[in-house]
Amino acid sequence: MEQFRIEQSQVVPLLETRFIRVFDLQYAPGKHYYDATRRKKEDLVCLKDETEFREMTADAVSCFVILRSAEKGPRLLFSYEYRYPCGQYLLSVPAGLIDPEDMKAPQPALEAAKREIREETGLEVKEGDRLSLVSPAVFSTPGMTDESNALVCAVVEEEGPLRLTQSGAVGSERFDGFVLVTPEEARELLRSGRDERGFYYSVYTWCALVWFVSGLWKD
Repeated sequence: MEQFRIEQSQVVPLLETRFIRVFDLQYAPGKHYYDATRRKKEDLVCLKDETEFREMTADAVSCFVILRSAEKGPRLLFSYEYRYPCGQYLLSVPAGLIDPEDMKAPQPALEAAKREIREETGLEVKEGDRLSLVSPAVFSTPGMTDESNALVCAVVEEEGPLRLTQSGAVGSERFDGFVLVTPEEARELLRSGRDERGFYYSVYTWCALVWFVSGLWKD
């Protein structure tokens, strides 16, 4: 495999704000490749060596929340969250950034997942529930950003009346209700590629649907 590296001297900042940065990766004289990222220059993924790349922590976490009930069977929990670049409420999984405080935990992604599930659904992942790492990091679209998400599955035992709330929304977060999906409904969402409103959904919603219908969450 041909070795190719981007060096620090080839990375030129173009935009720096509190929430997003854009860097010009000048990989050859007169050649430009742009990277939109949350990371500071010294932590860019493109500058990591192979060992650092393998061990990096993702930027955020996306959660596959499965409610398990003896009476109703398993159901996958989604919400409709407003996605500003799309201008619509889209069928979404609970998700959020892995915060500096999470990095102090033995498994930062799991710590962040518990918090995001609580904030966006009102559910507490209890002792006896199952919280597991599906993937430590998957990239959103390496063609324009280095942003990555850890994928976490939470299997929550449904006990008594289900009390879901979106009152824990913070900052720019806007929600428009929940959707509980049975295995057959999940297959139909996969077949159609659209939600019940006729809208497309994110790749993380697709991943949650596949994980659910595959039955791998039971392992």
